[in-house]
Amino acid sequence: MNSAVSGVQDWRSRCANQTRLAFGQALLEIGARDPRAVVVSADTQDLLGIRAWVERHPDRFVELGIAEQNAIGAASGMATTGLHPYVCAYAPFISARSMEQVRNDVAYANQRVVIGAAASGISLGVAGGTHHALEDIALMRSLPNMTVIVPADIEEAYQATLATLDIDGPVYLRLGGRVEEPPVTDPQAPFRPGRATLLRPGRDVTVIACGALVEMAVRASDALAKEGVSVRVLNMHTIKPFDRDAVLAAAAETRGIVTAEEHRLAGGLGGAVAELLAVEHPTRMRMICMPDTFAMVGPTGRLRAKYGMSAEAIIDACRALIA
Repeated sequence: MNSAVSGVQDWRSRCANQTRLAFGQALLEIGARDPRAVVVSADTQDLLGIRAWVERHPDRFVELGIAEQNAIGAASGMATTGLHPYVCAYAPFISARSMEQVRNDVAYANQRVVIGAAASGISLGVAGGTHHALEDIALMRSLPNMTVIVPADIEEAYQATLATLDIDGPVYLRLGGRVEEPPVTDPQAPFRPGRATLLRPGRDVTVIACGALVEMAVRASDALAKEGVSVRVLNMHTIKPFDRDAVLAAAAETRGIVTAEEHRLAGGLGGAVAELLAVEHPTRMRMICMPDTFAMVGPTGRLRAKYGMSAEAIIDACRALIA
């Protein structure tokens, strides 16, 4: 993908290492490429950094306020006319509050609607449990026709958003909140939906991670390398369609698998890996994820540490598998 198409070469400087803002920057390039692209906001002009889109394309923007069900319904209607709507919303509300509309109006009808869902996981930790999205992967990956993408950093978020131009069906893009997501992917590497990215080779254990936990997986791999433990790291940026080949190869070539995600155990990345391996290649596993509880209110970093979603937890899980 060429970011020079619309003259937004310096988009990185506007993202503050936050995937939610990379999505908004990528929309500007999409707007230049695709005259059918329309942005629908659920009171999220600042959350997803789309005020530049509003200024550039006022005739291709709809603000529906805090009304996620209506945003999805309107976007589905637009898609039936040949438009390509991009819905901007908070992850906990667009995934749960509007689940009926996402299921029936978008997924069931297989409409080409892209959902940019920001503030996923506990990335808005201080906003409390109502603003934590820890079930959205489970909800979205259970829907036929739905593509589910969880970028690890701004490079991947930008490229994944551009990749939606070539996906003929609904897409759920799971984005972060107002915390930095350190760079971890290669800016020169092409983004291929449905194909996991190998970030570290390894022969002892494999860590399969998505989103904010990818950077922690890389740190864990580097730390364990100093102990002589070889840890493969797979960035599973696309939860659906799933890269079965990469998972089965990891199960065959290493002694166990650790999954890492900012999501509940039920229905998340770990569940997807376990479903596959239980049938095709039973493998020893550990799962780093949110326990079966609602998170407290607090800074995201502290909550991640409290609930065991950290590089240290990944290191302990890897050690347990090779003990």
